[in-house]
Amino acid sequence: MGMLLSRLYAALSGDTEARILVLGLDNAGKTTILYRMQVGEVVSTIPTIGFNVETVTYKNIKFQVWDLGGQTSIRPYWRCYFPNTQAIIYVVDSSDVERIGTARAELHAILEEEELKDASVLVLANKQDLPGALDAAQVSEGLGLSGVKTRQWSIKASSALKGEGIWEGMDWLAATLKARR
Repeated sequence: MGMLLSRLYAALSGDTEARILVLGLDNAGKTTILYRMQVGEVVSTIPTIGFNVETVTYKNIKFQVWDLGGQTSIRPYWRCYFPNTQAIIYVVDSSDVERIGTARAELHAILEEEELKDASVLVLANKQDLPGALDAAQVSEGLGLSGVKTRQWSIKASSALKGEGIWEGMDWLAATLKARR
């Protein structure tokens, strides 16, 4: 009953709620991006063991953002968070060229999950401020995004430290989720 009332209120007020998972390999910048969105600045972080969850309101959408740890031992537990997810923000360390194949394998495993079949995907090619970082087109190629035909996706170059590219990605995500309504 409470969920019904909250959805009715959201429909009447024009607000939308969305559950977002922030996924990616360890050290990609997921937590830095989460807190950049939440408080508007870089905060000191440590590797996430488990998850962080914050609410970010942007363009009349209340995003419940779940930032899940990306260490190899934690990734199998991601699926516990898949139900009721409307979108995924997949963060890639663009300067970690050696692990782009691992990032690709993890992304494609996520895309094959039945519970995420309707989720839109925003890829943030993060750490563009570092020397040797792949640009968004190179990250897209490395991830095999051109072969993703079954869902809406977008890729944006970003730098969590500089605050670049994140809001452009959120603009796309907000428009995509509103269009579904």
